[in-house]
Amino acid sequence: MKKLSLDTFHLEARDINVWFGERHVLKDVNLQFPSNQVTALIGPSGCGKSTFIRTLNRMHELIPTAGLAGSVLLDGEDIYDDSVDPSQVRLKVGMVFQKPNPFPTMSIRENVISGLKLSGRKNQISDDLVEDSLKRASMWNEAKDRLDEPALSLSGGQQQRLCIARSLAMNPEVILMDEPCSALDPGSTRRIEQTILELKETMSIVIVTHNMQQAQRVADKTAFFLADDNQPGYVVEFGDTQQIFNQPVDARTNDYVNGHFG
Repeated sequence: MKKLSLDTFHLEARDINVWFGERHVLKDVNLQFPSNQVTALIGPSGCGKSTFIRTLNRMHELIPTAGLAGSVLLDGEDIYDDSVDPSQVRLKVGMVFQKPNPFPTMSIRENVISGLKLSGRKNQISDDLVEDSLKRASMWNEAKDRLDEPALSLSGGQQQRLCIARSLAMNPEVILMDEPCSALDPGSTRRIEQTILELKETMSIVIVTHNMQQAQRVADKTAFFLADDNQPGYVVEFGDTQQIFNQPVDARTNDYVNGHFG
């Protein structure tokens, strides 16, 4: 299998169409994700945002009957090329899910390094890496005296930041976040958002959110997705976040961000 270059970073979706069986769920999505910025994906439920974010590291193809046309360029190379190993893609493009999913039988420390073990990179494991990953996820002060305790002893917000630390331990260039705060209280949400703003200094982040205020707080760019009745989802408008929320070009964008539907 071909390994992706580590020299430069670029992520772009070109003409993405996705099917599940005969159902066409995404149509002609074209988006570029700037380096060291946060891009928010907004839109009503069922318009394909979560499906799309999973195409960016080939996770959608784990679903039976999934089909895709188009390309996703990472470092200028199509991650769907037959010569590319999907596991290599997922090392560089990490994922944080809506519900925290730490490994329940592992300790906090074991969770942080679990990806390295599974990918055969045990030689990279060190106490410094564990500390650095937890610090970058804003979890070190809360976890440093509890590293050998079960991950499930943490609160929901702490578990989500642990999952972020687990992804960071792999040294990704991109992190995808699918509604990472939807199950969290306001305090935990605030900590996650602060972590996102700090992380973008060293990577690019794509976040699906239904929280319009959150998109405005953390995102540099925003893409508005929509799906008409029984039709595949598509991007209505993409641009700077402040423009999308304050001076949208499309009337449908204006209606959505102002709470008139969705």
